[in-house]
Amino acid sequence: MAVAQSLGELPYAAYLRPHPDGEPLAPDGDYTEVHFGGAAFDGGEATSAKFIESAFTGTTLTTVGLERARFSDVWLSRNRWVGVRVADSEWLDVAVLDSALAGVQAYSSRLRRVTFRGCKIDTLNLRGATLADVVFEDCELNELDCAGAALTNVTFPGSSLRNARFSQVTCKKVDFRGAREIDVADGADALRGATVDERQLMELAPALAQALGILVK
Repeated sequence: MAVAQSLGELPYAAYLRPHPDGEPLAPDGDYTEVHFGGAAFDGGEATSAKFIESAFTGTTLTTVGLERARFSDVWLSRNRWVGVRVADSEWLDVAVLDSALAGVQAYSSRLRRVTFRGCKIDTLNLRGATLADVVFEDCELNELDCAGAALTNVTFPGSSLRNARFSQVTCKKVDFRGAREIDVADGADALRGATVDERQLMELAPALAQALGILVK
């Protein structure tokens, strides 16, 4: 999917209105056509909030509760999310660019047509999530947990995966080719249906051998 490189390229840029400084996010809040620019949110609950045709630039969220939130046509650039809870949330046509995410809880979420580009992502919990048409491009992915997730048409061009967990994952058109590094801590045997190149197969060989109980001497 085509991803806007700047705020001005967004088709709804002219309609964006700034979020009031210091105003916290609210549960069930409707944030349609809102620009969160340089804001900082520390704690608080905004469960079931809706973010539609909105943008986050230079924004910091720390331990914010966004369970069951909906993100549709949302653009995020240069953000920092730490300990944010977005479990059971829905993401559609979302771009996350040049951002840092750490300890984000997104289990049981549904992501469709989502692009992560140039992001540093540490300990992202996607257990039991559903990902379709998702791209991780030029990202650093440390301790990505996709246990029990359903992955369809997911790619990792230019990205590095370290200590990734894929136990009981379901893969359909998952393509690791182009990824710089694949280090699987758990669930290598569950990657049936995924595509790798020859170099990546060699990288995965120790994890596959361990998962299949093969002793290498």
